[in-house]
Amino acid sequence: MMRRTAGVLGAWAAAAMLALATPGTAQAAQGVLLIDGAANRNPNGCFPLGDFAPSEVANFTNGTAWVWTGTNCGGEVVHPIFAGQVTIAHGRSLFIE
Repeated sequence: MMRRTAGVLGAWAAAAMLALATPGTAQAAQGVLLIDGAANRNPNGCFPLGDFAPSEVANFTNGTAWVWTGTNCGGEVVHPIFAGQVTIAHGRSLFIE
């Protein structure tokens, strides 16, 4: 009986930890993200940046955009672009959620 109780408690504890560790559903940033003048309303995901020249980014959303060294948001994060910030993005792609 003790072994069975321990197994049930272990399974319950594992399920509880999984439930606490699972993040909520992702939502798009609210607002407009401008990349070289092109508007992206309520952006979510990875966006390409200029191939040969840095892109101008205006983050008029409630989220932080992350500039990546590689295409498809690969490589390393170069720098963030915070909500309300207008800057030159020195990277190949940008992720926002």
